[in-house]
Amino acid sequence: MNTSNQLIHEKSPYLIQHAHNPVSWHPWGNAAFSLARTLDKPVFLSVGYATCHWCHVMERESFENLDAARLLNETFVCIKVDREERPDIDAVYMAACQILSGRGGWPLTVFLTPDKKPFFAATYIPLNGRFGQPGIKDLCVQIKNLWESQRQKISEAVEDIEGYLRESFLFSSSDTIDNSPVEAAYSELSRRFDHVYGGFESAPKFPSPHRFLFLLYLYRKNNDPKALEMVQKTLLKMRCGGIWDHVGFGFHRYSTDRQWLLPHFEKMLYDQAMLALAYLETYRITRNSFYARTAREIFAYVIRDMTSQQGGFFTAEDADSEGEEGKFYVWTMDEFQKSVKYENIRWETILNITQGGNFRDEASGIQSGNNIINLNQPLSDWAFNLGIPESDFFDLWESVRVNLFDVRSQRVHPLKDDKILTDWNGLMIAALATGAVVLDEPEYAEIASKAADFILSALSDSDGKLLHRFRDGDAAVSAHADDYAFMIAGLLSLHEASDDAKWLNESIRLQAILNDNYLDKVHGGFFKTEDNHDLPVRPKEVYDGAMPSANSASLANLATFYRLTGDKVWLNQAKYLARSFFGTVKAQPSAFTFFITGLDTLC
Repeated sequence: MNTSNQLIHEKSPYLIQHAHNPVSWHPWGNAAFSLARTLDKPVFLSVGYATCHWCHVMERESFENLDAARLLNETFVCIKVDREERPDIDAVYMAACQILSGRGGWPLTVFLTPDKKPFFAATYIPLNGRFGQPGIKDLCVQIKNLWESQRQKISEAVEDIEGYLRESFLFSSSDTIDNSPVEAAYSELSRRFDHVYGGFESAPKFPSPHRFLFLLYLYRKNNDPKALEMVQKTLLKMRCGGIWDHVGFGFHRYSTDRQWLLPHFEKMLYDQAMLALAYLETYRITRNSFYARTAREIFAYVIRDMTSQQGGFFTAEDADSEGEEGKFYVWTMDEFQKSVKYENIRWETILNITQGGNFRDEASGIQSGNNIINLNQPLSDWAFNLGIPESDFFDLWESVRVNLFDVRSQRVHPLKDDKILTDWNGLMIAALATGAVVLDEPEYAEIASKAADFILSALSDSDGKLLHRFRDGDAAVSAHADDYAFMIAGLLSLHEASDDAKWLNESIRLQAILNDNYLDKVHGGFFKTEDNHDLPVRPKEVYDGAMPSANSASLANLATFYRLTGDKVWLNQAKYLARSFFGTVKAQPSAFTFFITGLDTLC
């Protein structure tokens, strides 16, 4: 098939993954949309990321299929976007997908006019239709007919969608603020809390660590034991579950079940950072070594596997290897027994390894004979029950773990997405700097300082503005508000860990750039992009999802500036930011737990 796939010269690992598809992919840019206008074709926009399992599935099924690729090339100009490299694009078209389909996720699939306006959106689309839903080949035929014979219908739909899309980035403000959302959010989380397994959903379960930080803040403020109990229960169950990598450390992205057993196996840097902060804060309150050990092990994983020679932190590790999700992480009984020296301890019982396996295929539910290592109780409880001194038992476990790690290291490793993102690095810098203080480990502050120096030198342009992405010697992509907000948070944490004024001064400089270039001077709050963006609408976010929003992080930063300097300019900026979103936040407070943590400090 004659194709002109343009992705081979890109830096994004996700785009490079698709560089040899028979689809004629283009990177996002003026050239692709100019071509769509010239050819009078709609645009097929596919957004994903390198470690996304269902992105891999759609690639294998559709983008490597010659018939599907031919139809896509005939019907569309096809554009691939790495959502981690361009989160602003993802934000706009994910909002469109939620408007059009009522759901979201990745891969994100959007059909656009040549002027970037959406008229159809979905997530994963199979090759062929099923369950009454069209497949990708069916959609190509339908869209081609619609585009050629009923263009007016598309134009009318585009106009309606554009109005809804603009409204999705508008928020309700207030002339005054109070802390009423705090109690409302706490009550809602209490009602939703899973008293058996922890967490706040049934399934799937995402960690969302900012919820734990909110509850820990309330415990420190009110000494409410229930707030601390919800955090401790969840952190315990997660650390014992399959969402934790017991052999190599670090947390997988989320659990597909209520018990935290079966994860989607990708590991994201932001999860390591935010969860480390949650375990550190819980240790600071309880002084229970379980939480300190978990934080140390998260840092051990990041330092060992996710740190570049220059000092920056890599983005993620994939769920798949050899075309199978989780293959790197699971064990058959035979593999396990050959790898472990028993020394009179039945480790397969402790780690829940069985002949039939506990790893079920997510789609079919069929047992595979493979096992995800997990615990029914912490190792300290096992030591007590077996009558072995805890320190001795942990030494025995460490010997077993290292053997398993060495055996696993011989397997085909999942892909490592080795791009370095400014915003995610800011979060990890904050976590390490906090760890240096809470755990009295100066090495963590040194590692965080090296990362901060790297970001500020390698990911800054000639005007001192931040850039978003670094890979293979190339720094590119204009920074987003998240890059500034999270880097400022990291620098403020470094300042408090080291008492070095340069970090405070640098954070103030970055805040000035954020204020000058991203602030909505009409409605308040920070836009995600600068004004010279290339999108149909300029996105602004406050929802705290897998990570806090830039506006939530900025509220906390501004409050910290005021606490450190006593300058009421910072307090006034913080209150203005809080008022800009207060109406929206008050209507659904549990969706904004990081924001309302900052809000409460102002009231």
